[in-house]
Amino acid sequence: MQILRSKAPLRISFAGGGTDVSPYPEEKGGAVLNCTIDKFAYVTLEALPDGAGTVTVESLDYNMTLNFRRPSDLVYNGDLDVVKAALKVLRPDDGGGHRKDSLRLFLHSDAPPGTGLGTSSTMCVALVGAFQHYLREPWTTYQVAELAYRIEREELGLKGGRQDQYAAAFGGFNFMEFTGSKTIVNQLRIDPEVVNELAYRLLLCYTGTSHYSNDIIERQQRSYSEKRIDTVTALDATKQLAIDMKNELLRGNLDEMGRLLDEGWQHKKQFTEGISNEQIDTLYNRAREAGAIGGKILGAGGGGYILLFCDFARRAKVAKAVQAAGGRVTDFALETEGLQTWSVLSPR
Repeated sequence: MQILRSKAPLRISFAGGGTDVSPYPEEKGGAVLNCTIDKFAYVTLEALPDGAGTVTVESLDYNMTLNFRRPSDLVYNGDLDVVKAALKVLRPDDGGGHRKDSLRLFLHSDAPPGTGLGTSSTMCVALVGAFQHYLREPWTTYQVAELAYRIEREELGLKGGRQDQYAAAFGGFNFMEFTGSKTIVNQLRIDPEVVNELAYRLLLCYTGTSHYSNDIIERQQRSYSEKRIDTVTALDATKQLAIDMKNELLRGNLDEMGRLLDEGWQHKKQFTEGISNEQIDTLYNRAREAGAIGGKILGAGGGGYILLFCDFARRAKVAKAVQAAGGRVTDFALETEGLQTWSVLSPR
């Protein structure tokens, strides 16, 4: 029996999120600044050459096990649909609709979907990585990210941008540029002292609720397509902020980066309705009152995690304030590696 594992890191986005969502990048070009953290999506793939060609998928997060005997069983019904879409795209058949190998997939993530860390896309990248290893395909990092994008956005039809797949595949600090025809990932070399200081001054706070990003992104796309001035202006400003923040990060000017986070949050709330709410506003305002320089909701909005940037002397005070307001501070570290896959010695 062949046993393979893969893991891909979740990400935090500093600026530019939303400009990677069509049709904005095709018309104006998008730009995003993000980095990955030490929270991961994991996939284990076990291949058994038993001639049956069945697939078993076990999600440890959802306590769910699904069995598929043939491709026609892969029906989208809300139960692990990303995995089904990945199987449709990635699993080759022998012309008769099945393979001789039976596969068993085990899935686990350090954060649930809908929390703004790109969990669904990261799991998709981890699935692509596991199948790349299994199929011995020489895919580049760009091709892995594009395959994950195609699985989610084209095969499954989920709304969203491109940054999550590329962040999970590449890892580390990245300034990404998006056009209608290509994505360019600029991997940033940040001074280790700057990385350590940035990590020390960031707080990740869970609001206690998740969101359904598909609806928020669909409203954003509609508002942009209708050329609503608030949406267009906010997206343009957000793209420029990604460029400005990247430059401040490279210079090591972290206080200015924190100020730009707050400016970006004010613009993000103009994308469409539903990005913020009373709970999010309360948490953010309490953090600011306690000394946070800036911050933003991660992902599409409506819930999930808030990223906060603090003065080092007030970080503990900010953490105490958001926890008193109902938030939950989550420990994390910045992660430099992207998708990783490896083989496991199977038991005899």
